[in-house]
Amino acid sequence: MDSNPSSAEVAPRSIYVPSAVTNAAKILVVGHFAVGKTTLIGSLSEITPLRTEERMTRASVDVDDLRGTGDKSTTTVALDFGRLTLSEDLVLYLFGTPGQQRFMQLWEDMARGALGALLLVDPSRLEQTFPVIDLLESYGLEYAVAVNAFDASHSYSTEEVREALDLLPDTPVVVCDARDQRSSAQALIALVRHLLEHAA
Repeated sequence: MDSNPSSAEVAPRSIYVPSAVTNAAKILVVGHFAVGKTTLIGSLSEITPLRTEERMTRASVDVDDLRGTGDKSTTTVALDFGRLTLSEDLVLYLFGTPGQQRFMQLWEDMARGALGALLLVDPSRLEQTFPVIDLLESYGLEYAVAVNAFDASHSYSTEEVREALDLLPDTPVVVCDARDQRSSAQALIALVRHLLEHAA
């Protein structure tokens, strides 16, 4: 896969998969609550992404930890879905999982058939990532870690993040900005390379 960011830029939006496409791969975009999964899929998808966001109500105040989430007012309650054509014959389908523990029962169906996962991490809330890693490992999914650097006040090196999360030496760790298409594409490229290496 070409490492040039322009190679992963999305084409003009079309609802149809090109007729030459013969291969498809399912990728999960995962992470804890309010880490940027919906934003990343929106920045990459060549189609208008499917979102199942609902406005947060008072009922969630005692359930969802809103510390460090800024003015977040909506949350994904089922999934996000986007599509990215990587080459003339390969398309990626991106499935974003909900981050709250009460929605984790959805993971079983979403993980079925997935090649791997891009794990988004907020460096200011690393402790919330461990339950997500446990789920990935329980489903046997290979993953890459993308540190969503939207808050410059919490800046850590990739090695510091690797050590804090106790990751395996070959697990890719990259820094990205989920709002930026090129940056998000580089994170996805790191995952695809990792999956290709494991498949070799």
